[in-house]
Amino acid sequence: ARLATSLNQVLADSYALMALTHLAHWNVEGPAFFALHTAFQTQYEELFIAIDEIAERVRALGVYAIGGLGKFAETAQMKEFASPLGEEAYVRALLDANEKLLADAAQARDLAGEANDPESQDLMINRITLHQKTVWMLKSFLKS
Repeated sequence: ARLATSLNQVLADSYALMALTHLAHWNVEGPAFFALHTAFQTQYEELFIAIDEIAERVRALGVYAIGGLGKFAETAQMKEFASPLGEEAYVRALLDANEKLLADAAQARDLAGEANDPESQDLMINRITLHQKTVWMLKSFLKS
């Protein structure tokens, strides 16, 4: 039950991050528009696929996946932002959201290890690897 709850947390985080990334994709402006617009699209499209994989893993454990915009927002507890923002502000906001997701995915990975569930652990390791790369890229954009 603890593992499924933790996976549902990662599911909510991923859905919230997808929505925030999509918002940034639609509204980013400035000299780095094309690069950020494209990067954000790549990120939200990847998250869309990941959300299904996470929810299906929860179901494979015999638990129901959470859903609904309100439930996702309540569970994720991610800081929302409103447009317009500057390029760096979008990147910083998405960086914070990715780091929150990373922390929750690491907790789910550890619980999967304790539960001797290598499939859930593998799923979380893959999510962590991807979000570590995203964090690196976002931080690299912010370097001056």
